[in-house]
Amino acid sequence: MSLAGPAYSDSSDAVRISTMTEHDLLEVVEIEEHSGLSRWGWAAYYAELQASNRELMLVARVLRPLEQVTTDQIAGYIVARLAANELHINNVAVRVEYRRRGIGSALLTRILEQGRRLDATEAFLEVRAGNSLAQALYEKCGFTSVGRRSNYYSAPLEDALIMTAQLKRNA
Repeated sequence: MSLAGPAYSDSSDAVRISTMTEHDLLEVVEIEEHSGLSRWGWAAYYAELQASNRELMLVARVLRPLEQVTTDQIAGYIVARLAANELHINNVAVRVEYRRRGIGSALLTRILEQGRRLDATEAFLEVRAGNSLAQALYEKCGFTSVGRRSNYYSAPLEDALIMTAQLKRNA
């Protein structure tokens, strides 16, 4: 299932967002390892693909319209899970060379749209207390900080901020 469409502008590039498949997992793990996320690894992503709604596991690839090609390389990904009417965003990461181009925002926007479509009323995530760039991105996408988890992250040990966003249904 392709969720294509221009989502950011960086000269002539755009991004194509699609559902994650098991063929994407090696690159997803590679991005995870270079992003400072808590390690899930290949097996955990594979299990999530088997157990959850695949519409909540997305990858982004750069589309270069002038060349009329989409790069094979994954630029970023997002993984979320729906429980009751709550969307929990587990991981979102973008390759270093593609950061600050709107890909993270495009992935978050798309996953929030998916959550609304699946009748989620609120989205949750945790973020490192010291990661001000990620916090700014989440705030831009409608999240606010509502709490703190002490010593939530390891390597290095750090608190997590709990952030939420209300997902109102479109009328």
